[in-house]
Amino acid sequence: MPASTSAKPTAKPAEKSSIGSTNPAVDAVIAKAPAFAQPILRQLRALVHEAAPDAVEEIKWSRPFFSVNSVLVCQMSAFTKHCGFGFWSPEMTALLTADGVRGQDASGSFGRISSMDDLPPREKLLGYIRHAADLARSGTAGSPVAGRARTSAKAPIPIPPEFAALLAKSKSATATFEAFPPSCKREYLEWITTAKRQETRERRMTEAVNRMAAGRRFNEEYQSK
Repeated sequence: MPASTSAKPTAKPAEKSSIGSTNPAVDAVIAKAPAFAQPILRQLRALVHEAAPDAVEEIKWSRPFFSVNSVLVCQMSAFTKHCGFGFWSPEMTALLTADGVRGQDASGSFGRISSMDDLPPREKLLGYIRHAADLARSGTAGSPVAGRARTSAKAPIPIPPEFAALLAKSKSATATFEAFPPSCKREYLEWITTAKRQETRERRMTEAVNRMAAGRRFNEEYQSK
């Protein structure tokens, strides 16, 4: 009798989606994010894969990163009330600064993101991601440690006249603001001045005054008690 044969198991192919290869661990991070953040994270993820089809997804420090040629290119994250998206190369920090992009902080390269409107226009953002991926491919991305040293001394942000006028209407908010150390003042001013739309800017100014009138720092809700 001929020896019985059995089909050999085939390796499970890499998971695919409309945006290319994906990592289930990143799916899990997005699923656990606040409801407002999930569509933002999905759109950012799709933009990265559109701009850099060879990008590989991985989890580092509990947040999704994208790498090219084993070089970290960018990362995204979700917090209680905002998201973050940032590039890893100090060369990108220099480019964004030269382009007048403000709001680079611990959240990422574009400050606190509460909607896609808080980011540059789509084609501009795709261009930034492509450039960051090209730096990784060419081996010229540089060290993030060097980038942090380069940007450690930050120039003060001028107070917008309309915010100064609004602040002057509240004695308690003015007193709180004047008592803040430079880093706390900067957090509020970055949040206000990085708004892409005038209505967003006005809403943030009003909220900032109300928060300071209550004696609150910008990121108070994220600090451990």
